[in-house]
Amino acid sequence: MSYSDIIKNGLIKENPTFVLLLGMCPTLATTTSAINGLSMGLATMAVLICTNFAISCIKNITPDKVRIPVFVVVIATFVTILQLVIKAYAPDVDKSLGIFIPLIVVNCIILGRAEAFACKNTPVASVFDGIGIGLGFTFALTLLGAIRELLGAGSVFGLQLLPETVNVLLFVLPPGAFITLGYLIAIFNRLKKA
Repeated sequence: MSYSDIIKNGLIKENPTFVLLLGMCPTLATTTSAINGLSMGLATMAVLICTNFAISCIKNITPDKVRIPVFVVVIATFVTILQLVIKAYAPDVDKSLGIFIPLIVVNCIILGRAEAFACKNTPVASVFDGIGIGLGFTFALTLLGAIRELLGAGSVFGLQLLPETVNVLLFVLPPGAFITLGYLIAIFNRLKKA
C-alpha cells in the first residue's frame, strides 16, 4: 500500500467519525463551532502522528504482556506535552476545549491505530497513517462544527453569514450534534457508494 493510499484510507475508507464511528465523545461535545472542531481535530492528529511513530519504533522491544499499558503511557506523554503547549501558546483554545484535551489519552482512535497499524508497520508508514486518520477526524469535526455553528449561530469561524432571525438554537445544543452527525454520516455513506 502506498503512502497516498494510507492517507486516502484515513480520509474515506476508515474515516474515524463517519465510517468507524470512533471518538464520539469529543466529536459531539467539542463541535459547537468550526474553530473548536478544527482545534480538537488538529490536537488529536498531532498526538496520533507522534504516538504512531513512537509505538512503531518501540514495537520490537515491548513485551506482549505490557503492550497496552506501554501504549497508554506513550499516548499520555504526548497528550501532556500537547496540553502544556496549548496552555502556553493558545490559552483560548485551552479554555474552549477544557477537559477534552486531556481526554485524548483515552480516545479509542489513537489506541486503536496504535494496536491495528503502528505496532505492525514501519515508522514512516505509521506517520502517514496518523496523518490520514488525523485528517479524516479533523475534517469530520470541522465540518460538523461549521454546520452546527452556521445553523445555530449564523456564522462560520466567527464570520457572520446569516441574520440572527434564522438561527436555530437546537444546533448548538447536544441534540443538534446528534442530528447533524446523523445526517452527515448518511450523506457520507451515500457519496461513498456512488
